[in-house]
Amino acid sequence: MDHLGKDCSIVLIGAGIMSATLGVLLKQLMPNCNITMVERMDRVAAESSDAWNNAGTGHSAFCELNYTPAMDDGSVDITKGLSIAEQFEVSKQFWSFLVSELKIVNKPEDFINNIDHLSFVWGQENVDFLKKRYETMKQHALFSDMKYTEDPHQINGWVPLIMDGRSKDEAIAATKMDIGTDVNFGNITRSMVQYLDGLDNVTVTLGFEVKDLKKFGNRWQIDIEERDGGKEETLEADFVFIGAGGGSFKLLEKSDIPQAHGYGGFPVSGNWLRCTNEKVIFDHYAKVYGKAEVGAPPMSVPHLDTRIINGKRALLFGPYAGFSTKFLKNGSYSDLFLSIEMHNVLPMLSAGYHNIPLTKYLIKQVVQSAEEKIEALHKFYPKAKPDEWETVEAGQRVQVIKQEKGKGGVLKFGTEVVCDEEGTIATLLGASPGASTSVSIMLDILSRCFGKQFKAQDWQSKLKEMIPSFGISLIHDRAMLHRVRKETGRVLNIN
Repeated sequence: MDHLGKDCSIVLIGAGIMSATLGVLLKQLMPNCNITMVERMDRVAAESSDAWNNAGTGHSAFCELNYTPAMDDGSVDITKGLSIAEQFEVSKQFWSFLVSELKIVNKPEDFINNIDHLSFVWGQENVDFLKKRYETMKQHALFSDMKYTEDPHQINGWVPLIMDGRSKDEAIAATKMDIGTDVNFGNITRSMVQYLDGLDNVTVTLGFEVKDLKKFGNRWQIDIEERDGGKEETLEADFVFIGAGGGSFKLLEKSDIPQAHGYGGFPVSGNWLRCTNEKVIFDHYAKVYGKAEVGAPPMSVPHLDTRIINGKRALLFGPYAGFSTKFLKNGSYSDLFLSIEMHNVLPMLSAGYHNIPLTKYLIKQVVQSAEEKIEALHKFYPKAKPDEWETVEAGQRVQVIKQEKGKGGVLKFGTEVVCDEEGTIATLLGASPGASTSVSIMLDILSRCFGKQFKAQDWQSKLKEMIPSFGISLIHDRAMLHRVRKETGRVLNIN
């Protein structure tokens, strides 16, 4: 780590929310460092960070039931929910710094808007679960404002679209958080990259694909080529970050670091139903999440979702999962097959064997008819008319398969950071909650790969300036949580 000096050369692979966040953090902490960002597409945030390719929920565990699973003893484990909620508060503080101090964004509403987050369930067993979840979460400051009801009239006041035409005999329940948000990660990413591109010693290279990367001593050599088969270049770097979404798996394998052995990827595709009736769109203003089917991956938790994209309201339902051998939406159908090597073939086979419900679920989703998709929508919106909804392609995700001692290959739902022993390369794998927790993930990379500088007083002070709660637990410090929420609400206009 000591070789990563203040003027070191850094290559960021991928021009998404992760690379953009890390780039801004590094230029604040090391103004003299040299950064080259390489993106295979001809525009920034074209894959998972694009608004149409992700849920845009501003994942804060307010409504996503998969982050708070029911346990065998009847309790609800909210450990992951607490962690995600805290990390989203960290992201909001950093984004507030971009707005108030760096002036990267003129109007916060271009990328973040206040939208209620609701969980909605039906059936007595699910109602019992939601009530237990609420009682457990309500005890913590992060969720102290959560509301719960089983009253149809109350729910109708929150989300009338969902109650219109619903049976009065059905057991239902809902929770609501008024401080939920919708985030356009594409817009905030483009704003950060535009800012970086205007700084000294920063180069943003679009339309170039990384063909190979090798380590020589403590430095990396990265071979890149124009996607149309034109110009080739070779970059050298003291530190490399691979934040290329599903494309990160192949690049991690090319790095040939020992820590990459045993990792594999399982691609999951998706589609939305998008409403075309303006009246229906404006009759609903909330993000409403339900319970996922058994075996469903996190990205497939069903939700009726209000989005604000480029100043215009939209209403989506889904996503409907599917299977594709592509690792990127604009990738190749050979991606999955080319990712299989001797070191990960057994973990991938093991993960497949131990996740039969997921396989069955994906097969069911792939063969699902248009009528069956509308039937799923009717569970949320009973009076939905098929001719008022169109199918649009969502983003591509790759779930992590990791070899664990005594378990074989384990399918990991979440994100994984893989670094070499010297801290010269870091790779981000996985999906949800991803973008919402991008700042905390990048802070973890800084602490692991820039350890000596990270502990230095100048870095600690700068990080505290960007993120006032840095070093303090927002799970346990109620006063600090109240303070930062009030300030980020003011700056981002999401009170």
